[in-house]
Amino acid sequence: MSVRVQFLPDNVTVDAEVGEPMLAVADRAGITIPTGCLMGSCHACEVELEDGTAICACISSIPGGERELKINLYCDPLW
Repeated sequence: MSVRVQFLPDNVTVDAEVGEPMLAVADRAGITIPTGCLMGSCHACEVELEDGTAICACISSIPGGERELKINLYCDPLW
């Protein structure tokens, strides 16, 4: 099943498959999500879903059950 993923605030949209790694989808869309540990511990890759849920992109994949997914990118000024 294909999911339309929209990266905000730049409004970049790409199609992805359920279960595809989020960092790979972002890379394919030309989006760079900062990473640190690649294990979800440092939270450098933290993004926010449309419902306000914060997740670590490095350990997350595209979830099923939705046709569209909005991912808010933000930058921690302390990184």
